[in-house]
Amino acid sequence: MKILHIDSSILGDNSASRALTAETIAHLKAAHPEAEITYHDLAAHPIPDLSAGHMAARFGAEVTDEAIQADLARGNAHVEELLAADIVVIGAPMYNFTVPVQLKNWIDRIAVAGKTFRYGENGPEGLVPGGKKAVLISTRGGNYTPGTPAAPMDHQEPYMTAVFSFIGLRDITWIRAEGLSRGAEARDAAMSAAKADIAALTL
Repeated sequence: MKILHIDSSILGDNSASRALTAETIAHLKAAHPEAEITYHDLAAHPIPDLSAGHMAARFGAEVTDEAIQADLARGNAHVEELLAADIVVIGAPMYNFTVPVQLKNWIDRIAVAGKTFRYGENGPEGLVPGGKKAVLISTRGGNYTPGTPAAPMDHQEPYMTAVFSFIGLRDITWIRAEGLSRGAEARDAAMSAAKADIAALTL
């Protein structure tokens, strides 16, 4: 059992998503004591933005910039970690209606043509092997679930679902804590509900 654990919040110890990914990992570790866990803190160790040099390299250009060479190697490692993982746990807080740039930069490294997807005769095909599971931790200050007035502004959960489905990882469980900015009582209730959902996970 291999578990890939990704945190992306910039809030450190004050982060709800970090608290919930830690809770999830503890739950999975209790169920799978032998599990090997690979962890990345994308806020503490951010991945650079994609540049023209990165894109040129993807299309076969010679890479002479040492910084880009190193980042390409790091990106390849992220792809290999994803492909090797049995379970992926990601903290994906909502920032301005979408995911943090730190998480987007990781996505830009793992969504790679020829490695995690390709275009075939019938359109795009995900190359991530079947059987993998993802637990995505969604935290947000307001309420954006379907049917709420703010639901059309949610570009966080639909985006993550679309990306993972595109590369072939469709077995996704969302753990959600929202309304976190609406006072201590609302925050406590949301976190308690999310922790109950984590405790009920059977992976």
